[in-house]
Amino acid sequence: MTVQDKIKADHKNIYAALCAAQLEFGSVTKGSVNPAFKTKYADLADVAGVIIPTLARNGVCVVQYLVGETLGAMRTEFVHAETESRVQCDVPLLVDKNNMQGMKSATTYAKRIGLESLSGVAPDDDDGNTAAKAPPQRRSEPQPRQEQAPSAEAMDHAKDSLSNAETLDQLKSIWSDLPKSLQAATAVIAAKNDRKSALDQPILESEIPY
Repeated sequence: MTVQDKIKADHKNIYAALCAAQLEFGSVTKGSVNPAFKTKYADLADVAGVIIPTLARNGVCVVQYLVGETLGAMRTEFVHAETESRVQCDVPLLVDKNNMQGMKSATTYAKRIGLESLSGVAPDDDDGNTAAKAPPQRRSEPQPRQEQAPSAEAMDHAKDSLSNAETLDQLKSIWSDLPKSLQAATAVIAAKNDRKSALDQPILESEIPY
């Protein structure tokens, strides 16, 4: 039997040929191992080994080539040889590294995605799916800095400085310069409020020196 005899050429178009091929597609064997996750997945050779021969037996050839102004996508076409009717799929190339190894990796993934998309073949798991399910690594959250309680000497100095403020602006400036631990101390807050009340009092005419 010749190769031509093996090809079923009685399909009316690409859609009829693809329907027949989909009835014949077998399961895709996961023949590769992802070293990062220690799991098996179906690579391009596994997927192509199931899809391309089955399509060929039904008179459909597979072509894959770069398209776009910057060749930024991989096109996969299933072409029915008898009628030249076709279906196609363009997959953008997401190149991780700006070198030929990065390009090769991107085109390999894009070819596999194109074959799976047009054929309907869907391996139950692959390296991308496993990576997406991998639990994220937890980052240790920085612990809040513990403020030390102010010493009695520091509190006395803060209260004296606030009590000796001559204007409201000076009082505000002294308060702003204090550490938060002192600003939270009840005695220091009271000293600030007492001095603020005193500076807010209007000067009586009898108090004006002559």
